Amino acid sequence: MYPTLTLAPGRQKRLSTGHPWVYATEIASVDPRIEPGSIVDVVDFRGRFIGRGYYNPRSQIAVRLLTRKDETIDREFFRQKLLYCLKHRQKVMPEATSYRLVFGEADFLPGLIIDKFEDYLVMQVLTLGMEKQKQLLTELLVELLQPRAIYERNDVNVRELEGLAQVKGVLYGEFQPEVIIKENGLSFLVDMENGQKTGYFLDQKENRAAIAPYVKDRTVLDCFCHTGSFTVHAAHYGARSVLALDISEHAIETARRNASLNGLENSCSFQVGNAFDVLREMDREKRRFDVIILDPPAFTKSKQTLEGAVRGYKEINLRAMKLLPPSGILITCSCSYHMQEDLFLEVIESAALDVGRQVRLLELRRQSKDHPILLAAKETYYLKFLILEIL
Repeated sequence: MYPTLTLAPGRQKRLSTGHPWVYATEIASVDPRIEPGSIVDVVDFRGRFIGRGYYNPRSQIAVRLLTRKDETIDREFFRQKLLYCLKHRQKVMPEATSYRLVFGEADFLPGLIIDKFEDYLVMQVLTLGMEKQKQLLTELLVELLQPRAIYERNDVNVRELEGLAQVKGVLYGEFQPEVIIKENGLSFLVDMENGQKTGYFLDQKENRAAIAPYVKDRTVLDCFCHTGSFTVHAAHYGARSVLALDISEHAIETARRNASLNGLENSCSFQVGNAFDVLREMDREKRRFDVIILDPPAFTKSKQTLEGAVRGYKEINLRAMKLLPPSGILITCSCSYHMQEDLFLEVIESAALDVGRQVRLLELRRQSKDHPILLAAKETYYLKFLILEIL
């Protein structure tokens, strides 16, 4: 039914463990009938079926598998995949009204991200194969969820590696750029049109709730606060005061609005600045906080820049440790896949050694349940969240 792509000898091992990607360097031959973005069968060098996915000769990841069964890739196939994703979220987050509906490879829909913000859906299509299915996916989402609108946030550089243009726009319904979502009983303003990624970082929702026992009656510094999600949670959970810091004036203004939205503006203050510079200045001024939260953007997106990222993570955590009293709490994160868990812990230990402090690990958490981790695809585990006591 589908044209065939054959792997070179010895190149099927990673696929046989469950990983969904075929790299261009692993291919021995390609059926000349295959068109970019079309569905192909992947077979090993002996002709044995491995799986079925979509192909793009322009990408280093030439094939992304959709299934390992001999089944037709059609409307009903995608309907069942989306329904599976929806039922999983309803099961593991029964009270949530905003969540990640589809998390790419971990939901067996590689190259596709869909976030649900109350009655709105934001879709991010990262690959040519999924771009070919975009209209069908839109129709199925309307059928299954009846959203008020579906908006595409395909303004990401990775699309260019697939030969796709960066675009944003309404795919369905009457769209408004901003929506107020509910998370852990709090309200947050989400800019779906111009906010980072799809507008809000849903992967930290459970981690934000986890800070409750550590912030009550304490002074808190929230670095890289973005739109104030940790700031608002800390204030809500009884922090004596929270200082929110971010380099973006727009992010700080949104954080201020979110604090006001929840009636917490009197507990929060806000500062625009570079966290590295501000923490250095605070140390010179002998300022101290009971709790410091570090939730920076990814310092690396490739192995080639990992060494620089290690230096960055070490420096920012070292500077935070200097501002904490004995038994102060450091809540620190990395959303860089290449900064893997063991390495991140080593960086923290090294920073502590340099400032002469001991560290107790109180909690090690990961991304929320609507961002499942496919063990065969380590790339789906990216968020590390540590709660540490600095002695």
